[in-house]
Amino acid sequence: MSTTYKTRYASSPEAVKQYDTTALRNEFLIDDLMKKGEINLTYTHYDRYIAGSAVPETALQLESIDPLKAEFFLERREMGIINVGESGSVEVDGKTYSLGHKDALYIGMGAKDVVFKSDDANNPAKFYINSAPAHTTYPTKKVSLEEANKLELGSLETANHRTVSQMIIGGVVTTCQLQMGMTKLKTGSVWNTMPAHVHDRRMEVYFYLDVPEGQAVCHFMGQPQETRHIWMHNHQAVISPPWSIHCGSGTSNYTFIWGMAGENLDYSDMDVAAITELK
Repeated sequence: MSTTYKTRYASSPEAVKQYDTTALRNEFLIDDLMKKGEINLTYTHYDRYIAGSAVPETALQLESIDPLKAEFFLERREMGIINVGESGSVEVDGKTYSLGHKDALYIGMGAKDVVFKSDDANNPAKFYINSAPAHTTYPTKKVSLEEANKLELGSLETANHRTVSQMIIGGVVTTCQLQMGMTKLKTGSVWNTMPAHVHDRRMEVYFYLDVPEGQAVCHFMGQPQETRHIWMHNHQAVISPPWSIHCGSGTSNYTFIWGMAGENLDYSDMDVAAITELK
């Protein structure tokens, strides 16, 4: 079996106030992604969200895992995939979707056979995976980075000039609750998602990539008046509860993939925390 998984339970803000560095990392950091020849998944009890990866040297079949109590993985779920490696493909019920670097694929509920492949085993694709429960079936659809809806936000003066590429989101792809996209920091900018915010009706996962060797990103979480931080490295992800801010600052510019799910598909539904009020 080439699939491994772990489970993370939900934590209250009152409990997290007491966590030391090790406890924070154990609860929220996902640091075992992108292992060659494996599918690695983390099942969270925040909106039953799953984040993981598949790095096929030979073909990797998506298998159901025990927490799902399902015959097949997408029996009651939808999935988003973004390839952060070399070119590869995802076969969905016999239909092949080729994914180049930073291309995305949405797979609707009910797809039974999902197979990950690399074009070159020596330079494999690296598929970053997000999945959420679904209530109905929507069509599987590929979205290239060029086809994404793009937003230019921030400025160099405040060190947060960035391009947001909305890839799996309303207006681009129809989904039940899953949303995914990619934010790229411009050279000279290091702050993401600033001003910080919370969205109590959605949880989120950040996956950091394009972090240069020897550099890192400090990810901030917690309630606006009670913040905590986790130091992140390339190809690591962090879980953000609905009550938590989610922002970060790097020692270099970088890229991150955001994925979220909950009861609201409105991207702009958020409560902004004023920079001067963060503690």
